[in-house]
Parts: sequence; C-alpha cells; structure tokens
Amino acid sequence: MENQGGLAKYGEAAVGIRQILLTPEQIQARIREIARAISEDYAGKNPLFVGVLKGVLFFMADLLRNLTIPAEVDFIAVTSYSPETRDKGFVRLIKDLETPIEGRHVLFVEDVIDTGLTLHYLLRTLRARNPASLEVCVLFDKPHHRLIDIPLRYKGFELPDQFVVGYGLDYRERFRHLPFVGVLEPEVLEGNKGR
Repeated sequence: MENQGGLAKYGEAAVGIRQILLTPEQIQARIREIARAISEDYAGKNPLFVGVLKGVLFFMADLLRNLTIPAEVDFIAVTSYSPETRDKGFVRLIKDLETPIEGRHVLFVEDVIDTGLTLHYLLRTLRARNPASLEVCVLFDKPHHRLIDIPLRYKGFELPDQFVVGYGLDYRERFRHLPFVGVLEPEVLEGNKGR
C-alpha cells in the first residue's frame, strides 16, 4: 500500500483518501492477465461483453483494449427504487441492451460484486433471453457481505471489508475516475470532510 506521498500526485482529486490499496500498475497488470485468459477461452466465439453503467466503464475499456479476439460490447443501466430496496437487490432496468443475446456467448463484466443480489437479478434476466453461454468477469470481489454465491469465471482482486473508491468505484459520484483503488478517510463517510 502506498502512503500519503503517493497520493500527492493526484492533487485535489484524491483529497479524502487515506491510502492507495491497488496501484494503477497492479490493476493494469491484472487486467492484461484476464484479457489474455478471455482471449484464449473465447477464440472463434465473437463474445458480447455486457456491463452495467457507470462503474464498469473504466474496467470495460481497459479489458477490451487488451483482447486479441473480435468482441462486441453493450451496456445496461439500473437504478434502485430506494436505498432499502437496493440492499435487497431490487433494481429497475432503465437502459436495456441494444444487442439481442439469444444464441450469443455473453460475458457479463462487473467492476465489483458485493452482496451479489443485483448481479443475481441481472444474470437471471439475461438467462431468460437464451444466450449460448453466460459467464461473469469481475474486477473487484468483496466477499464479506455476500448473500448469494455466484460463480465468477474471471476475477481480478479480492478487496477487504473497507469503503474503497477509484477505478470505477465511487462515493456519491466522486473518485470514480481515479486510476487506483484507495481507502476513504472515515471522516469523508461521516460527511465532515472532502466535499
């Protein structure tokens, strides 16, 4: 983990972050490994990569850039009815796929899996459309609050049970664009700092 000195080069964008948990170099190296494995496994299958906006944006872009096979991409977007329903995995689809997936090899790409409830709902929705295959690729796994066990074909990193941000992960829409993953200062979560 890097100390405060490593955060200085990110300027104001990193105010409120206590430490860097995963450096940009660590993240990119792991993404290259995942892309290599996917390129081997899906050779000749023209897979469709499906991601959920907005968090997956950075991972999806870097993953696709490292593939050595043809691939297509599409996105869905969901919203929670309320914070209470979100915790139960109840979400509403607000942007559906534009590409039909029946008979396609689909790789569902997620930035992070936590409880697994939302991912379970989305996978169930996609399975009903009869893809040839449906697998999951997740960059960050937070298993400490997992409520549903979901097989992860490709996994980047297991994260500790801390509030982390960066590389797609946000706190109130902040920090998402940072190229690293960092741990937030407790004061930020309490609303006293970093606004």
